[in-house]
Amino acid sequence: MHFPGSHIIGIDAFIREDIDRIFHTADRMRPYAHRERVTKVLDGAILGNMFFEPSTRTRISFGCAFNLLGGEVRETTGFESSAIAKGESLYDTARVLSGYSDVIVMRHPQSGSVAEFAAASRVPVINGGDGANEHPSQALLDLYTIRNELQSRGRDGIDGLRIAMIGDLRYGRTVHSLSRLLCLYRNIHVVLVSPQELRLPESLEVALREAGHQVTVTDKLEESIRKVDIVYSTRIQEERFASREEADLYRGKFRLNQAVYTQYCEPNTVIMHPLPRDSRAEANELDNDLNENPNLAIFRQADNGVLVRMALFALILDVADQVDRHARDVNWYTERRF
Repeated sequence: MHFPGSHIIGIDAFIREDIDRIFHTADRMRPYAHRERVTKVLDGAILGNMFFEPSTRTRISFGCAFNLLGGEVRETTGFESSAIAKGESLYDTARVLSGYSDVIVMRHPQSGSVAEFAAASRVPVINGGDGANEHPSQALLDLYTIRNELQSRGRDGIDGLRIAMIGDLRYGRTVHSLSRLLCLYRNIHVVLVSPQELRLPESLEVALREAGHQVTVTDKLEESIRKVDIVYSTRIQEERFASREEADLYRGKFRLNQAVYTQYCEPNTVIMHPLPRDSRAEANELDNDLNENPNLAIFRQADNGVLVRMALFALILDVADQVDRHARDVNWYTERRF
């Protein structure tokens, strides 16, 4: 794709070479994300962070990424604090707020809403999650994490990956976008682990098969994690159900703890989760006893979100080749335990 000035609404906009460019740019952002260097390449630029659905990591990660490039962030959180609560249309909101910003990140509970907003926006828009549809930046950081974790184990490249995606695959927009992204690669074995009612949408299963991938569908956890490189667990998307009682029917069905991991997983199997993980007793998707497991990558995954989102901003605003020219060393204590 032609990055400068482009919207990032869904994974279908990318080809494989685009992903390579994003990852290469993300690699170059590491000194800035680790506070070893400071850049002011986006000094004076404004990010409009518009989150109409609860978010911690995604909202703060995007804001942090923009700040680390030297830009400023303006935030709107929740419908009640916006003019949409007064009946304003997405079109009007987009026309107005895009006049105040150089780029906008938007999260909205309705599928397709970000695309509708972007169509009226005067500046680039990045989809921070639209209902149960897509979450493209999460898929990119997930795949970036997969690449890095495999490289640290002596594997070069994503082709040939074996991955189990577990949990709410019907409503989980992270697995929707990741499935689309995996279609750009070769010889992937995807194991889809969920209750029948929460299976991955048929269109995505078909897309994976048409990409030449081996797809296994099951509701059995233990047999599914025996021979995979990545275990990708997801939360039951309670907010997509008609009631909490309906969501409770599926909560806690697929729990991974250290005992299960030791018995069934290969020694270097990587554990991932888009977060937040539901640590309530009735769910406990990833037990706290995994916290000291070196293969638990969920916090490295979250850190990688800043790198990837910095890369997206740098590419969309066409400053990727200028970052180092506007840089200096930091002048504060910066030791971090990565």
